[in-house]
Amino acid sequence: MAAFLNTLTLADAIGSFGALVVVAAYFATQMRMMNSEDLAFPVLNLAGSVLIVYSLLQNFNLASMLIEGFWILISLIGIIQFFRLRRTR
Repeated sequence: MAAFLNTLTLADAIGSFGALVVVAAYFATQMRMMNSEDLAFPVLNLAGSVLIVYSLLQNFNLASMLIEGFWILISLIGIIQFFRLRRTR
């Protein structure tokens, strides 16, 4: 374990934290602790994905970059929809 931690870069740590943020948001919705219609859900997904993309810019992986790009786009759409629906109420 110590050898692994010695090879962990800052980019790896940031990306891993981003993955934890995305998974925590999903877990919170599954446990009914957060509603997917709340603003927090797409914001957490956006933040986590941006952190993962940072790590991918250091250690590029096309498949992961594609999924994170879509995750960011979908999160932005969710944020826009939240404010659009809020404005119409």
